[in-house]
Amino acid sequence: MTQWRLDTPAQTLILGIADGRMAAVLYWGAPLPADEDAAQVAAAQIADVTGGMLDENPPLSVCPLAARSFPGQPGIGLRDAEGHALHPDFRFLRAEADSTGLALHHRDDPLGLTLTARFVAHPETGLIEASAELESDAPVWLDWLAAPVLPAPQWGETMIDFAGRWCGEFRPVTTRWSPGIRLRESRTGRTGHEHFPGLYLPGRGATNTRGPVHALHYGWSGGHRMIAEELPDGRRQVQFGHAAGTETRPGTRFATAPLYMAVSDRGLNGCALAFQRHVRDHLVPWPDRARARPVHYNCWEAIYFDHDLPRLKEIAAIAADLGAERFVLDDGWFGRRDDDTSSLGDWRVDPRKYPDGLGPLIDHVRELGMTFGIWFEPEMVNLDSDLARAHPDWILGAPDQIEGRQQRVLNLALPQVRDHLFGAIAAILSAHPIDYVKWDHNRVLPLPDADQTRGTYELLDRLRAAFPGVEFESCASGGGRIDFGILSRTHRVWLSDSNDALERLRIQHDAALFLPAAVTGSHVGPRHCHTSGRQIDIALRAWVAAQRHMGFEMDPRELTPHEATVLREVTAWWKANRDWLMAADILRLDSPDPAVTAEIQITPAQDRFVLFAALAESSAQILPRPLELAGLDPRARYRLTLLNRDQAPGLSRGAPALKSGTLTLSGQYLMSRGLTLPWAFPQTMWIIEGHKE
Repeated sequence: MTQWRLDTPAQTLILGIADGRMAAVLYWGAPLPADEDAAQVAAAQIADVTGGMLDENPPLSVCPLAARSFPGQPGIGLRDAEGHALHPDFRFLRAEADSTGLALHHRDDPLGLTLTARFVAHPETGLIEASAELESDAPVWLDWLAAPVLPAPQWGETMIDFAGRWCGEFRPVTTRWSPGIRLRESRTGRTGHEHFPGLYLPGRGATNTRGPVHALHYGWSGGHRMIAEELPDGRRQVQFGHAAGTETRPGTRFATAPLYMAVSDRGLNGCALAFQRHVRDHLVPWPDRARARPVHYNCWEAIYFDHDLPRLKEIAAIAADLGAERFVLDDGWFGRRDDDTSSLGDWRVDPRKYPDGLGPLIDHVRELGMTFGIWFEPEMVNLDSDLARAHPDWILGAPDQIEGRQQRVLNLALPQVRDHLFGAIAAILSAHPIDYVKWDHNRVLPLPDADQTRGTYELLDRLRAAFPGVEFESCASGGGRIDFGILSRTHRVWLSDSNDALERLRIQHDAALFLPAAVTGSHVGPRHCHTSGRQIDIALRAWVAAQRHMGFEMDPRELTPHEATVLREVTAWWKANRDWLMAADILRLDSPDPAVTAEIQITPAQDRFVLFAALAESSAQILPRPLELAGLDPRARYRLTLLNRDQAPGLSRGAPALKSGTLTLSGQYLMSRGLTLPWAFPQTMWIIEGHKE
């Protein structure tokens, strides 16, 4: 058997070929010793054969094949140009390998097919990236192609994938392994609120902070499919790829998106940390890494479609006084856009609302010391628009399709559509000093189509090349398009359309399994939340936003003097600390009280941290339970300060040390015994700063 090995500080991957056919993953897990005998690892994989089985075990290769009697879901589905099913039987062709990369080529000569499995190790972030490519001598129809298939650990009892909805994204779903298939597929044409392309595989008893965990993320912004299958013989496989059937025409070359692989011996946090660092430090194409993340002000929930220049100027002045550094003009500035029924596609400034163009507003914003951002929804069109009337042939889907938000989708697979959109957007960005684009996507596609995603990528890449100083935000009715594919082309995501602080608290806590703070937009919403109907105190709204990339999204004229003071103080704290916060690791804590959502944000050097501990509802017990911290240097001593001790209510009648002064404790104590916080009302958050002495 021939073997290959890739290593990062967090994991080892060993692949091998035994019979000249297809490569298979022999080991994927915690780092092995450098002198581990790969031949012995290969020998250890040989499973027994017993009654009721084939005479040998069909291989669980990087692309399991029906032609090899594989009893589970194959890794490829193909038809020839006439629609007849093809069943390839690949043979190993050659390998290309270096210290961090490996490409394994396989060939089926009779069918004229070449399949390549690629692996790239990222030692600096701990991830391994895998992808698959198929080349055909003649055009074929591709129904399914999995990225390199991985064996799931057999000692875990559950898997965690992610569901959601509008204003309720990133909901972990725990499912027990059992014989058969766990299949999730997003067929909306975008990543989707409903089916985030991620999977965690915890070992038995693993928690946020303890135990072995494997995790995967498929970095693709179109429809995707996940298969987690337990075979009759007990083996388990995981497959990720584009949603089945989304390659809508025959071709000679197809490729999957990258599949990102993480391994941890420190619970879910170890995989989360690897994903966060990879996005922040390796994937996002920052225009200027040294530029501080600015405090946003977005005007949407202040004005909606009612654009009035004097009112906007007044709002901008108040926002700047509160600490905002970037003003984002949202939907409604173009065409004749008075509601969501018209003008998408007509990216020209509305002369009724802005008779002198955008210049007077932008000049005012910049005089206040803020930069300017603007909203587009380039992939969409209203039938009531000049663009739709001129080019009905540019619209994707049937004429009698069901609309979403009164709009349809432009076919970005067409070069002429991309050229038109580039020209329209570039005209606005060239005419004004704009440093930020909020790029929205407010409806699902009428049918899933991989070419639409590739067209969107091409348009974004072209705009970024033409305007390298502009940052782009991915928004899709909130969190409907968040993945590593879009994040390799954008610089921020709008995590959810819900500005309800309690909803955001949960959403961004669970999203931290994949996303760092630097790309995760979080805004202080209005006192009365329009998506939940709740009214929430300004302190909780402000501190929840301060957990991520902070901003405001309300009419600031509604703030009482007390509310304005609180918001100004929290914003000043965030700005004073953002340089290290935006480079910190987010570690979710295991709370013994289900009413408490807690996380620690800590520097990679472990010398500074902040603990956010929120009580979302009343606890079952009277007093707070000790909260074990994570990620600290066990030998170091940390000085702890309760930042908002003045918020302790009158019913907190005792004298915990943090209410009146500081505590100095070892990292070991804080991670094993934990920290006892003062009593608090529901819907409040404690913030504790820690400094290594």
